[in-house]
Amino acid sequence: MTDLKARRLGAVLFPGFELLDVFGPLEMFGLLQGVVKLALVAQRPGPVASAQGPESLAKFGFDDCPPLDLMLVPGGFGTRTEVDNPAMLDFLQRTVPQTEVAMTVCTGTSLFARAGLLDGHRATTNKMVFDWVASTGPKVEWVRAARWVEDRRFATSSGVSAGMDMALAVIARLYGEELAERVAVAAEYDWHRDATWDPFARIHGLV
Repeated sequence: MTDLKARRLGAVLFPGFELLDVFGPLEMFGLLQGVVKLALVAQRPGPVASAQGPESLAKFGFDDCPPLDLMLVPGGFGTRTEVDNPAMLDFLQRTVPQTEVAMTVCTGTSLFARAGLLDGHRATTNKMVFDWVASTGPKVEWVRAARWVEDRRFATSSGVSAGMDMALAVIARLYGEELAERVAVAAEYDWHRDATWDPFARIHGLV
């Protein structure tokens, strides 16, 4: 894999983040050993408690975060607080425009929306709380039924496990379908390749 372009992916943590939103996609990118370098970022370096309780250690803070080629923002109950956190919104507004691909999982899309980054873009989110997330970005073109949505630099996914399908789609975009398939096989993951596959939109009355 040494002939593949090296990239740095920063996953942004905050108190109350959803574990699988972060570590599902990071597992996929992390299987690209020596190609994608992973970093955990938070407002301040140090341990950050997840919505489920276990803490993860952010090496970088917003003030010393290195340049990122890729960004991943998870959802979780903590997004309800972070949408009103000026430090978070400022960091996203400063950093996302410098990335090649900026990804969100679940309610993490609300942070990009509140920061104004998704204005004029198509995006989706967790279907259980779709209306709340949509309220954070009235200028976003919200897609009610989608496993994930790619629009220019942005890739946004539905809830929790959907982030892994989105991650594989981004890997396919950056490094090719064949390598993405090898990653899915290595993870023994049944990759949903159809971005429009979304049974949860119907379950939650969105379609």
